[in-house]
Amino acid sequence: MLKLELPEVETYRRDLEREVLGHKIKAVDVRTLEVTPGIKAKKVFGDAIVGTKIVAVERVALTLVLRLDNEQVVAITLGEQGRLLRGATKDKPGAEVVNVITFTQGGDLRVIDPEKTTTIHVVHNEQLSEVLPEFSELGLDLHASPISWVDFGQVVRASSAPLKLMLTDPARFVGIGDVYSNEILFDSGLRHDRPPEQLSTQEIRRLYRSVAQIVHDSVKYGGTSLPDRPFADLNGKEGEYAEYLAVWGRVNELSPRSRVPIQKTSFKNQVVYFCSTQV
Repeated sequence: MLKLELPEVETYRRDLEREVLGHKIKAVDVRTLEVTPGIKAKKVFGDAIVGTKIVAVERVALTLVLRLDNEQVVAITLGEQGRLLRGATKDKPGAEVVNVITFTQGGDLRVIDPEKTTTIHVVHNEQLSEVLPEFSELGLDLHASPISWVDFGQVVRASSAPLKLMLTDPARFVGIGDVYSNEILFDSGLRHDRPPEQLSTQEIRRLYRSVAQIVHDSVKYGGTSLPDRPFADLNGKEGEYAEYLAVWGRVNELSPRSRVPIQKTSFKNQVVYFCSTQV
């Protein structure tokens, strides 16, 4: 199953900032300890956060971080089938709910994951990098921290991996996965297997514009919901960017650029949708 990418997690961050920032935590229902590594008793989780207020909502790569007024943080990294949902306290959580945070006002926040591959850490601010060591090896977050096309080009040319692998390498770029990398390469007119060192200055600028535009637009439309990766925001509204996808999932449909059929292939264990006009 496809993983969530930056636009989907950023959609959650924006929703959480709008709907739970400043809210006080009244109760916690830890329905399973399978998703709370390092915590051996449900009471420990509750004692750390009940009575606190959420003072900031951040996204670090693909992890959502709720900062509390007691210097603790709740860090949620969603699994492949993980999702978040705002609920009414009176509504009983379903069997797929793994954690419920109830607020003194405004209902609750539910973490849903039938496969229990989501992780929820509760630690002191200063320990966040210890429980999530991969944070120290992250690449560029082009949505949170935009850079110039010149700096972008230096990062691209420093890689020896073909473009598809480079774009989806989290040590290079944060949150670009199978879906958006295909769209970016199509939009920029570049093949998935092109070596970065072969790109001209004009091609690097095209790639830069495509990354910036597609990440921006997909966040604007609330992410992408697909048959094999359903996605809905905090209130259950499906992401609307799927209707703007040019190649993903459109094998044998006519390319919007050349009017020849879109092709599908596998490259280094990744799925590729492309058009014959890409070079």
